[in-house]
Amino acid sequence: MRTALPLRVPRWLLALLVPLALGACSSQPLYSQLTEAQANDMVSALLNANISAEKKVLDGGKWSVAVPQSDFSRAVQVLRSNGLPREDFQSLGDVFKKQGFVSSPLEERARLIFGTSQELSHSIASIDGVIQARVHLTLPEPDPLSKETKPATASVLVKYMEGFNLPRQREAIKTLVVNGVEGLTPDRVSVVMVVGRSISSSAPSQMLMESVFGWPGLLGIFGFGLVGIALWQLPKRAFGAHRQPSRNAAVTILAEPAE
Repeated sequence: MRTALPLRVPRWLLALLVPLALGACSSQPLYSQLTEAQANDMVSALLNANISAEKKVLDGGKWSVAVPQSDFSRAVQVLRSNGLPREDFQSLGDVFKKQGFVSSPLEERARLIFGTSQELSHSIASIDGVIQARVHLTLPEPDPLSKETKPATASVLVKYMEGFNLPRQREAIKTLVVNGVEGLTPDRVSVVMVVGRSISSSAPSQMLMESVFGWPGLLGIFGFGLVGIALWQLPKRAFGAHRQPSRNAAVTILAEPAE
């Protein structure tokens, strides 16, 4: 009657597999101190890119988003290509909150320019397909001793996703900025539009290297190695157990008297 031989796994192999398994299961926080809306947008984008992500509530009503440690690098690229997390723009009401101190005219003017830029950037960022929007305003202070009035200028930077024809909205964006700033004319507004790099346009070799030499790839390599060792050792042991006589049988043969 044959008995199954126990398969012994080398200790050095277990010492390598256990840390790998623990590392693959660990999660790495991406961002914290998020609003729930920001966390939901980030988790949705990561899941669409086949990256496991989870959100957790923190103290104070804030949220955090974490991904497996093996997907951390690609998750950062996915969020960056989607312009996430969304920037929190300040309104004029936030900029001109009463702090209990009297502000100088220079500070009040700086706040007005900053608040107006934030309001316009927020409006442009609300357009479908826009990843990031920046509006830079230059509002020269009028000189009472000069008859000439320096014109205001504006520079707009729009980063948008592939597949959206945002350049077609260039004139509409320019009109939005002109109507939002007093004394600004269309010829003094420049709009620059750039296409954001999609994660799908990453080099295939780079993604292959990350998938092979990341935690899942290493686990797969060692897993196949362990299966190969088992398949190589098992027939050898079974064949040796079948051919070699037992020690008791050898003693019996030697004890038989010669005829």
